[in-house]
Amino acid sequence: MTDVARLLQACSFVELSARERARALLDTGSFRELLGPFDRMMSPWLAQQGIVPQADDGVVIAKGSLNGQPLLVAAIEGVFQGGSMGEVGGAKIAGALELAVEDNRNGIPTAAVLLLETGGVRLQEANLGLAAIAEIQAAIVELRQHQPVIGLIAGSVGCFGGMSIAAGLCSRLIVTREARLGLNGPQVIEQEAGIDEYDSRDRPFIWSLTGGEQRHACGLADAYVPDDLAQVREALVAQLAAGEPELPRSRRHADFLAMLGTLGTECAQVDAALTRALYRGELQ
Repeated sequence: MTDVARLLQACSFVELSARERARALLDTGSFRELLGPFDRMMSPWLAQQGIVPQADDGVVIAKGSLNGQPLLVAAIEGVFQGGSMGEVGGAKIAGALELAVEDNRNGIPTAAVLLLETGGVRLQEANLGLAAIAEIQAAIVELRQHQPVIGLIAGSVGCFGGMSIAAGLCSRLIVTREARLGLNGPQVIEQEAGIDEYDSRDRPFIWSLTGGEQRHACGLADAYVPDDLAQVREALVAQLAAGEPELPRSRRHADFLAMLGTLGTECAQVDAALTRALYRGELQ
């Protein structure tokens, strides 16, 4: 039995590690990791702050194929530092996307998928992490001129902070029920606005606003799939085949600003129903 066949039997995509996710999405035997753990490309800053670094800095970069087509996979390991982006991990993703751009310029039609399990910038690396995320965002936009960049948020960390902006820049976005997507995480909102505004312990409330089902219903994600590896892989194939949308979300800023203008500051606390009505243009 092949490695991919074994992983498909496991069914759950969320329960796989970042490396297992990347391997499972690629064709059998095509997985080739770039700058893996044995290359020892790890953060030089964490140890100085008493934090044990990880040999791959929590980012897995792989090249291979999906149904015979060249594909780059960048998978973030959510269990290491909450999937936060530091200098090294961010540079690995940005550099890999830039390599995919070069592939396309050389006649190799390489698309990309970003497996986004991240809380955003790594606070211990501050500006270095922010700069790395900016480079990732620029590389996504550049690669989109050649081949689609698909974002995939499965769970259980979600996608927040600057990397949520990266998700918004992707050509298309796939989410599961367990996924979450938002600019600020629940604890950050509670800290800044108070528990009456946003209780970070109220999981049903949080998922009703930022969960995968809600984000898909609001048009902020293109595919909504169950936590099943085979179905996630099928959704990825379909979204890659759909290609770059004629009008991507990242170019619809005027529409989104107009939506927010209909909300007003005097309304009650936003709930799931009001959010869907807002994004569907049903508010007067």
